[in-house]
Amino acid sequence: MLPTGEGDIACLNAGRYAGSSVAMTIGIARVTLFLPASHSLKDKRMVLRRVKSRVREKFNAAIAEVGDNDLWQRAALGITVVGNDRTFAESALDEVVRFVREHAEVTNVEHELQTFSEAFGVGAGTDHWKG
Repeated sequence: MLPTGEGDIACLNAGRYAGSSVAMTIGIARVTLFLPASHSLKDKRMVLRRVKSRVREKFNAAIAEVGDNDLWQRAALGITVVGNDRTFAESALDEVVRFVREHAEVTNVEHELQTFSEAFGVGAGTDHWKG
């Protein structure tokens, strides 16, 4: 049964709707790449566009260039996945990083998992979303 009214949404946000939980885990990674075949920013952008597109299609993960924008042979990518289970989020993030390693030379990986409990969603920090 899906929420139908404003009261149902509030109940869902409180983690009480049909026994559901609003606990979630966010996996974040910063992956640094070395692109020895790139001899211009245009070459670099072509490689990054291909890698980012494949990651989005295969894993439905958010990915963006987040650093080293003006260097021809180096790039930093930010990747994030979200799930309601810590094990799933960690596994999904590991799979994405492994996939990127298969398509580019990875020189560094930093990653972090952040879990938000059910209590986080109950009125915490959501006032700015209200009209």
